[in-house]
Amino acid sequence: MSRDRIRIAGADVAVVGGSIAGCATALAAHRAGAGHVTVYERTAGRLADRGVGLAVHNARYAELAAAGYLDTAMPWVQLAARRWYVRDGARPLGRQIGTLPFPFRSYCWGPLWQELRRRLPEDTVFRPGVRVDAVSDAADGVGVHLGGGEGSSAGEGGAGSGERRGADGSSRRTERFDLLIGADGYRSVVRETAFPGVRPDYAGYLAWRGAVPADRLTELSFPALPADPWAEEDCIYGVFPGGHVIIYRIPDGQGGRRANWVLYTAPPAGLDLGLDTPTSLPPGTLTDALYAHFSHVADELLPPYWGGLMRLTPRQEVFIQPMYDFTAARYTAGRLLLAGDAATVARPHTGAGAVKALQDAAALEAALRALPERPDALAAYGAERGATGRSMVELGRRLGRTLVQDTPDWQTLDQSGLEAVWAAADGSGAFGGRELKS
Repeated sequence: MSRDRIRIAGADVAVVGGSIAGCATALAAHRAGAGHVTVYERTAGRLADRGVGLAVHNARYAELAAAGYLDTAMPWVQLAARRWYVRDGARPLGRQIGTLPFPFRSYCWGPLWQELRRRLPEDTVFRPGVRVDAVSDAADGVGVHLGGGEGSSAGEGGAGSGERRGADGSSRRTERFDLLIGADGYRSVVRETAFPGVRPDYAGYLAWRGAVPADRLTELSFPALPADPWAEEDCIYGVFPGGHVIIYRIPDGQGGRRANWVLYTAPPAGLDLGLDTPTSLPPGTLTDALYAHFSHVADELLPPYWGGLMRLTPRQEVFIQPMYDFTAARYTAGRLLLAGDAATVARPHTGAGAVKALQDAAALEAALRALPERPDALAAYGAERGATGRSMVELGRRLGRTLVQDTPDWQTLDQSGLEAVWAAADGSGAFGGRELKS
């Protein structure tokens, strides 16, 4: 069979990246008729333990449920409204300036990933702790060049494999496949092969993230605090000059709840974090300067209750996600295709990060079923998802300007003013993700 006419039925497919996007696209490849799927995940630890939250718009949930990628077996919390608060003296909750609809279901990353992982067929080869150093696209297939680590031993690869030596003389293994899906995040090795030099741009601000067991909220004691300060269906926006925090409840995967929070604001002036190269600051790595800035925002800029809630997260559990965004010129190149954050990174303000990854999988499955030969199916997939990715990047930038980089005078806004600010920022009404095309 020629290189240009590869049939999906029976194909040997590799997926680089085993998180939500990786598991979902592996499932898509199986459903579309791939003969064998191997998933490489560099993390050796338990992905299921990740406790941060994400939210899915009700309408996007309905589409993804119909496509078979989400369902009610995955623990979730129904949200309904966003309540916007500004600091107002010592009032614990601050002053509410308005309310906007928020028809979203919230999830915990770990349990959602675990359910997707569980749904992969038993013959899927899932290899944690394996570093993919590079990939190559050639006439005889895609080469996946593996570094050391757990799971990189012989006899576990795809259609063909061989051994080579790295620059340091250590053993490196190459495994070959008919098709490769890059779901390896914003620092994607696959994208670097497909589109060298295309990488995320730093937006100039950060997201501090954390979560708190819901039963610890009773530790927050303030004079005149209402008996029920925070309804479960409410998502809180605490806004201040130069940033905001979003707080909502998520399932903890064990029948309980956690309060998930994300704080967006710029780092202290003059602090060189080396963020021009895509990176992150995982739990346990916050510098004294960064934690002092976080504490200042929580204690001085936010209403006392919401800042106090954030402070319940131990310092060693707080982590930082620098804001980057980009979109690849195309989602496909030869035998390579991109999905999730490997293809497009939109700022989390869009409320559609996980939705985008799951939609990529659903769209890929639909394209492969409709057009069972490459490159036709991949071109159809790339055209549809590329347009969506570009629109979400633009939405994230608009929301970032309004909510962080050029904030309005929140103290002067009322309900009508808030509605006007949000309408101007959202523009196309794509908050929560664009409709999945059938």
